[in-house]
Amino acid sequence: QVQLVESGGGLVQPGGSLRLSCAASGNIFSINAMGWYRQAPGKQRELVAIINIPDGARTNYADSVKGRFTISRDNAKNTVYLQMNSLKPEDTAVYYCNSKTYWLGISREYWGQGIQVTVSS
Repeated sequence: QVQLVESGGGLVQPGGSLRLSCAASGNIFSINAMGWYRQAPGKQRELVAIINIPDGARTNYADSVKGRFTISRDNAKNTVYLQMNSLKPEDTAVYYCNSKTYWLGISREYWGQGIQVTVSS
């Protein structure tokens, strides 16, 4: 079992920056990938960025955030980060941390509770 706790959300002006953190605990050794999803009112939950764990060599980003957002991980802290730059009002959403695990032949996914990011003047 894995628990995920997000932090770093809040209100920021357009063009500003914010860094989200997601700390994982539990069976850390089972984690193959971690990522961020977001959901705005009236819209489907969408992938923002993912990174493989523990290697970190492979990443994927939504087209809408490429060049502005960067996902990274700190294996020593069991934490994944999402650095968000040049923020736009369209980035306003609840952001969810996600963890994909494989342990004893079973694949699972875990989710954080979500954290609000609001981009507004």
